[in-house]
Amino acid sequence: MQRNTLILILGLAGFTVMADNWVVSPILPAIARSLNVETVRAGLLITAYMIPFGLFQLIFGPLADRYGKRQVINFSMALFTLGTGLSALGFSLTGLAFYRALTGIFAASVMPISLALIGDVFPIQERQSAIGTFMGISFLGQGLSMAIGGTIAYFLSWRGVFAAYAVLALVSTLLLYTIGRRIPSVRNPRSQFFAPYLRLLGNTKSASVYLVVLLEGILIVGSFSYLGAYIAQTYHYNNFVIGLIMTAFGIAAVVAGRLSGPLAARNGRRPVLMAGLLAAAAADLLFWVYGHQLPTLIAGVALLGLGFMLAHSTLLTIATEFAARARGTAMSLVAFAFMGGGGVGTAIGGRLIHAFNFSRFFALYALCLFLLIILASLVVRGDTAASTGMEPAGDTR
Repeated sequence: MQRNTLILILGLAGFTVMADNWVVSPILPAIARSLNVETVRAGLLITAYMIPFGLFQLIFGPLADRYGKRQVINFSMALFTLGTGLSALGFSLTGLAFYRALTGIFAASVMPISLALIGDVFPIQERQSAIGTFMGISFLGQGLSMAIGGTIAYFLSWRGVFAAYAVLALVSTLLLYTIGRRIPSVRNPRSQFFAPYLRLLGNTKSASVYLVVLLEGILIVGSFSYLGAYIAQTYHYNNFVIGLIMTAFGIAAVVAGRLSGPLAARNGRRPVLMAGLLAAAAADLLFWVYGHQLPTLIAGVALLGLGFMLAHSTLLTIATEFAARARGTAMSLVAFAFMGGGGVGTAIGGRLIHAFNFSRFFALYALCLFLLIILASLVVRGDTAASTGMEPAGDTR
């Protein structure tokens, strides 16, 4: 099949999953009222989704290596669609939490397996552009989720939000089972389950990159997580307007995804990674100093999306070279490090904001991003597996 078609099919799946990942937050009060529970108790729905979403990242990678990446992602998207549809029918907090947990389990497969498939199909010269485009489309879903969810909930109900996402997920699933049948899918029946993780973490070069990804998740996702709350407190906008502003993140991420590959080919991966982290740090500085000015705020949101995609697509491309025979495992570890880091960064950020304020939170995360630039410059020194010394991890079975 054409490679661009592959990116569009996987991108739609990523868009759906990432949008679903964030959609509960703006509709949580409406769910709480409908189920006659306190909003704090309804927060269980976010936890019920996020915990399995994080943990099962580590499960699906080895399964994909052993049984085939296309087969596993097809199966997972079918059950993700089912879980999302059932969420629209939840009439108790316990039942809805169960459906969200089911959705989170199978959503966990989409990002790492899609990245592994891209690593299998695209040659290294084209891989970063492909990864950047896929990630840009996926995170556009995250950026639009608040506006989409708020709009549907306003005109229909919170159940309509889950029903709409179920339809979108169904379209994605049907594309995977029809056109997607031509996606190459290599099986490795001899692939081990947990041993590749130990080898990847035991290799100094690959472990160092995973550390950078973890810290990137802490600082960039941590910053992004509180942008909506910051905008609401500063400007008193509703969820729909906040969602529109946050869309600047997704649009900039799509643009950066398209640019990252050519930039890396021309200048090398290291400068692109440095530029991405520097842009993210600059965004946090803008929020700190000029966040009360709307044009500057929007520029900062876009700059954060641009910086995130330049940095993350570079790190993902490097990680695709760690384990050609266990690429699903290698990418699952990246996804787990990034999402786990995002959870930690969000938790730490919440405490910092509670203890201080939004401005000091953004200032501190900007400072930490500058320190991460120094660390990343030491970790990423070359453009190929051979030059970075990462090839030993490539023999992982």
